[in-house]
Amino acid sequence: MRRRLLVRALWGFAEVVVSLGVVLLLLVAHQLWWTNRLARDDAGRTVQALEREWGAPVSPSPPGPGAGLEPGAVSTPIPVPGPSSSAAPPDQAPSPRWDQAYAVLRIPRIGLTAPVAEGTGKGGVLDRGYVGHYTRTAQAGQAGNFALAGHRNTHGEPFRRIDRLRRGDRITVETRDAVYTYTVDQSLARTAPSDSGVIAPVPRSNITTSAGYSEPGYYLTLTTCTPEFSSRYRLVVWGKLTAMRPR
Repeated sequence: MRRRLLVRALWGFAEVVVSLGVVLLLLVAHQLWWTNRLARDDAGRTVQALEREWGAPVSPSPPGPGAGLEPGAVSTPIPVPGPSSSAAPPDQAPSPRWDQAYAVLRIPRIGLTAPVAEGTGKGGVLDRGYVGHYTRTAQAGQAGNFALAGHRNTHGEPFRRIDRLRRGDRITVETRDAVYTYTVDQSLARTAPSDSGVIAPVPRSNITTSAGYSEPGYYLTLTTCTPEFSSRYRLVVWGKLTAMRPR
């Protein structure tokens, strides 16, 4: 009798363990596959909607100096836009609404095309596969620091491979009025989430003080979590504005 009770108890425990394992596998599949699928579909539709709203999409520039250079390579300087540029001055553009997708980020090195939305909230921006703009930083093309955040894992993971970016790689930001080209210049493999210096107007790490800049300019900052499947630290990539043209 006792033996039968023990067998039933062990069998019941085994069933519970198997059930929990199945639930865990379903949760992992949901996070690693389903959220990516939904977010990528949403982000793709948003990019298409923006391009329809603006007209024909801008064709990617053919590879040239600075496109996909190897580590340590230096790109040929491109004149930074000034007051004489024919593009609409970005300082005069109205600020986007919260959660509004208003630009398209393209990074050829890692095959990324993603919408940029205002704010870095999860529900309305990052979990939809969008790249989020830090609201208190400059907009694309403006003097200062155009700072962006994106997921590295799950929910479309647009910034999963930004650790592969190298000095000289080109990044474009398309808006309704202009296309801004930034060139990757520096990176910081790891810093604390509290390191607000990396998205300052003149970006410079408050922790690794040798990383960053010391003079005002036209900067782009990409931030994401690191290591993969963890939010313990932040990975940072910086670029400088090297070209601007009207759409």
